[in-house]
Amino acid sequence: MEKEELIQRCLISDDAVVSYPFNDKIYSDIAVIRHKSNKKWFALIFKLDGILYVNLKCDPYESLALRDLYPFVTPAWHMNKKHWNKVDVEKAPDDILDNLIKASYDLTADNNKKKK
Repeated sequence: MEKEELIQRCLISDDAVVSYPFNDKIYSDIAVIRHKSNKKWFALIFKLDGILYVNLKCDPYESLALRDLYPFVTPAWHMNKKHWNKVDVEKAPDDILDNLIKASYDLTADNNKKKK
């Protein structure tokens, strides 16, 4: 999967937008997917050693379980490892990747949106 395809997968609603907030040359190609309404991030897309990854927000208890269950889920890169997981996009099955993206989106949504 290419980076642009992963970005499109993460744009799961009208409230999801992509941005490139880092001006540093090293990090300028890192994409952040966030909510338009509350500005909260729910995905960080990047390449590390030529491998495409996405950091996704997760419930802390589920985060540990996912790491035990799936070898393609590891502690997040450069983020709070209690609340974020790093997913190897090439090794993750599409259905699991989509579920993890949706869970991250839901976890970071406005409280009003969560209730709906």
